[in-house]
Amino acid sequence: MRKDALTHTLLAVIAVALIAIAIRPYIAPTPAQAQSASAYPFYIEPGVQMLHRAGVTENLYGRVVVDMRSGKIWGFPTGTIDTYPTNALDTKPITSHPLYLGEFAFEEIEK
Repeated sequence: MRKDALTHTLLAVIAVALIAIAIRPYIAPTPAQAQSASAYPFYIEPGVQMLHRAGVTENLYGRVVVDMRSGKIWGFPTGTIDTYPTNALDTKPITSHPLYLGEFAFEEIEK
């Protein structure tokens, strides 16, 4: 008889837990999200800028990109004033590799 009472008690606890799980979306529904977070939260500066690196006398034209997570600023050389990397002597597509330019201290904004 004691086993029967324990079984009924455990079944009652399970039933109450399942009811709580089933009712929760009706009591406190999660809000719908119309957009998702960007996979790569970068800000790409419009146009082409002259990239100046500290300690280097050579300057290049390129695109400026800011990593909004860390505040790091990167420059992607384009070689010309075009907004994408080009080489007039080569017909193959070119890959532009980033140059570290500096950093914004976003964490100090909250001080």
